[in-house]
This record gives sequence, structure tokens and C-alpha cells, in this order.
Amino acid sequence: MPQMSLLPAMGVFALSALSSGVLATIDTCPSDSPLSCQTDNEASCCFEYPGGSLLQTQFWDTDPVTGPSDSWTIHGLWPDNCDGTYQSNCDASRAYTNITEILEAQGRTELLEYMDTYWQSDDESNEEFWEHEWAKHGTCINTIDPSCYTDYTAQEEVGDFFDKTVSLFKTLDSYTALADAGITPSSSKTYELSDIEDALAAIHDGYAPYVYCSSKELSQLYYYFNVAGNAIDGTYVAAERLETSNCPSSGIKYLPKSS
Repeated sequence: MPQMSLLPAMGVFALSALSSGVLATIDTCPSDSPLSCQTDNEASCCFEYPGGSLLQTQFWDTDPVTGPSDSWTIHGLWPDNCDGTYQSNCDASRAYTNITEILEAQGRTELLEYMDTYWQSDDESNEEFWEHEWAKHGTCINTIDPSCYTDYTAQEEVGDFFDKTVSLFKTLDSYTALADAGITPSSSKTYELSDIEDALAAIHDGYAPYVYCSSKELSQLYYYFNVAGNAIDGTYVAAERLETSNCPSSGIKYLPKSS
């Protein structure tokens, strides 16, 4: 897919570190930590590099259906490079195959319940999907490396990764944003790409996400961020997407979820 150059991000909003109430021991970063993808700093526990473009990605699955009929679902949190390329599977020693057990052991039961509803797979078990997302993307977020924690507890960064992904997702209610603009699931209506992008930009500081279509049907959204500090309790800044949509300019289907 074609690339777009990164434009200066505007509009800063901070996100709470943990929704589950579990106290993290990740090292505190200075309040003036540089913003990823905007400077040439080296990777550190307070500077995300090379994956300084953080993407909160979402699914709209209709065949098979996943998640509630009035909500998009979580795909993941991806640390892409600032040029749109990305690394993957960065630490095989932390490619855990017991994500559910890890979250349960950390007391993050409410987080796990939320994930069971809003972070579902359409072709494998939820557990396998979470394992994939953690191993492929989570292990590449350098600011949550175990060395970045004080009094590190084994696998603590795993819970923090899933909690942060969920907290970001909760700030990006794509279904409501589209519905507020009169864009609702329909078996007969079609929509303009510009209207879809404008509606979604309204919840992302004016920046439209990357909109992905499959056979002219809305399928995925990628919301781009840069971050100042670490990826858990740093400040996330809405950023320009690095890819242009593959959807047609008109005639886009937004099919309803039906069993």
C-alpha cells in the first residue's frame, strides 16, 4: 500500500496508565520526554524507537461475527517504525503461550473479561490471538522491556501491554463516531470514504485513521499515535496516518453484524 510522509502531530492527550487498578513499577519518565518519530534520540526506557509510531488497530468482523453488534473490536497495539515499516517477533524468550493465566495471576480479571468480549478472534481461540499479538507486536515495544521496570515482576509487562491496548481502544469508539455522522451498518446503504474519514477524525484530534476495506466492505481501522515517555504511562499524541486507504472513494459497504 502507498506510504504517506509523517506530518507533525498536534493535539496532546494523556491516557491513564492502568484501567485494572494493578500498580505498575515501570520506571517514571521525565515530563519533558521527547516525542517519538519527531526526534532522532536513541532507544531508551523513555523513548520508543524504532517502533515510534504506535497504532491502535480495530476490526469490524461480520463473517464470522465477533464482538457486540454495536462496537468495533480490538486487533492490537502495534509499534510500527516511523517510515511505516515494522519489526515483529522481537523476543522469542517472551513469546508466552499462557496469556490468560498471566492476567489471572496478576489479578486482572476485569481486564480479561473485557478482552473476552471486545478482543476476539475470527479464526482461532481468543487465547491464541492474544498470544500472537503479544509475541508479534508487544515484544517489540522497547519501553516495556523488563529492564525498564523497578523491582520487576516476571511477565508484568504482558499485563501492562494488554491493559494499555484496552485503555486506548476505549478512547476510540469508532461505532459511535460513525453513527453520530449518520453512518450505520446496513445491508443496502453505501458510504463515501471522505465521510467515514471525517467522522473518525473527530475522535482522533482531527486525524483520520487508516481505513481498510475488504471487497469494498469496511473491515479495519488503524489509529496512529506518537508517544512521549514510555508506552504505558507516557503521553499519547494523535498522529497522521502513514498509509492511504485502500477503500474506493464511494460505494463502501458497512455491513451489519448478524448471526
